[in-house]
Amino acid sequence: MRGDGRTVTSKVLALLGAFEGGRHALSLSDLAQHADLPLPTAHRLVGELVDWGALERDDQGRYSVGLRLWEVAQNAGRHLRDTARPYLQDLFSLTHETAHIAIRDGDEALYIDRIYGSTRVPRASRVGGRLPLHATAVGKVLLAYEEEWVREAYLAHRLEAATRHTHINPGRLAAELRKVRDEGYATTQEEVREGSCSIAVPVRLKPHPAAIGLVMLSSQGAVMTRHLPTLRGVAHRIEAAAAAPQPSLVRVPRRSSRQDR
Repeated sequence: MRGDGRTVTSKVLALLGAFEGGRHALSLSDLAQHADLPLPTAHRLVGELVDWGALERDDQGRYSVGLRLWEVAQNAGRHLRDTARPYLQDLFSLTHETAHIAIRDGDEALYIDRIYGSTRVPRASRVGGRLPLHATAVGKVLLAYEEEWVREAYLAHRLEAATRHTHINPGRLAAELRKVRDEGYATTQEEVREGSCSIAVPVRLKPHPAAIGLVMLSSQGAVMTRHLPTLRGVAHRIEAAAAAPQPSLVRVPRRSSRQDR
């Protein structure tokens, strides 16, 4: 512990947390302000993070996420991402629309993987990005198939409107989630970005359910349900692949760099 009662670990995590939300490069004073640290303390800790490779410093003295931290982060959700990737590729190939897979993390949909279509659709998120559950098709699916107390807790909070089309009335959203469970899919029409719509279905995985979806131009909203058979077929294939026994890995000893004597 230090004078302010915070551990060194909590301070380091606060510094790294400054890069959440897609911020690319920050000055030392930006980092110190975000982490609520004195500038000398921030300078010392940031220097250690640079030495380890968690952060990188450019010629202008600004800091960004380092390759070593990025490499470590790739292991988060790796099993699900690696399992789903070939089927997500199939989904894109069959529909030619932007395809993605997400899981629930707290009150947000966390995007594990995404394959972008060639059509320029207004982009709302990225791999590793998060969006509100109530504003996205994958989020509505994840919320609809959660336990009742989770839905009630979510609906009890103030729902933010990303656009003028976002459904933020708790009663209306609760009815919509019941319909999602009954019909097995969710849709949105310009609820998170104007100009785009989306459709999603559940992927019933244990212990963490997921959802796969497509994003397309809002002009296709009236006909996007034509993709439902493909979405459901891909979801079933991901479920089967995730349930299959995983092959054991044989570790090959690393060859010593020293020559035998």
